[in-house]
Amino acid sequence: MHFPEILYEDNHIIAVNKLPGEIVQGDKTGDEPLGERVKAYIKEKYEKPGAVFLGVIHRIDRPVSGIVLFARTSKALERMNRLFRDKEVQKTYWAIVKNRPPKEQDHILRYLVKNEKLNKSFASQQAKKDALESTLDYRILASSDTYHLLEVLPHTGRHHQIRAMLADIGCPIKGDLKYGFPRSNTDGSISLHARAIRFIHPVSGETVEIKATPPLLDPLWKFFSAQLA
Repeated sequence: MHFPEILYEDNHIIAVNKLPGEIVQGDKTGDEPLGERVKAYIKEKYEKPGAVFLGVIHRIDRPVSGIVLFARTSKALERMNRLFRDKEVQKTYWAIVKNRPPKEQDHILRYLVKNEKLNKSFASQQAKKDALESTLDYRILASSDTYHLLEVLPHTGRHHQIRAMLADIGCPIKGDLKYGFPRSNTDGSISLHARAIRFIHPVSGETVEIKATPPLLDPLWKFFSAQLA
């Protein structure tokens, strides 16, 4: 079995770098979820005879790459869930877009309505029934002749919020057909990467900051990573 790239690991938490196309938890496709591969890694490394406990703390969309956190104990899971609920986890994403945003950096507020049937969120500048307020900050980190790399800091945890909100300002993420980009990426991914996460460790109380390298097999991610090195 091919084990995932481990970014951080202790007795309570394990963080991995998810590849685009992997699912975090099992779904109707029946594809093997990332969590099962992490369990297999723990079982082999620590020679655990019985079942391995692994709690899913949060998820990122299947076509997105980057950091996913799992809990190795129920205590860590409960405490990390509370940190996420209380918005005490700072997440940073990188997104590649073709259209240059209207400003070099900006704070965006939108109201999102999720359509379950389409598995899509719709953004509005006005509050409306069943809409959830969603905010993020972005700034342009680097540019090529054709594309721009944005750093995105979401402040809320809404469904598809980065995808929907960037599309709403005229900057759909590269490869994201669902939100208006004209062409898919060859591997079915979208060019959105969970780059960094920062939180207070649920047991030790120390600040933990984790970073994940984007998929460097993609020439554009490789180009932008070199620009920022």
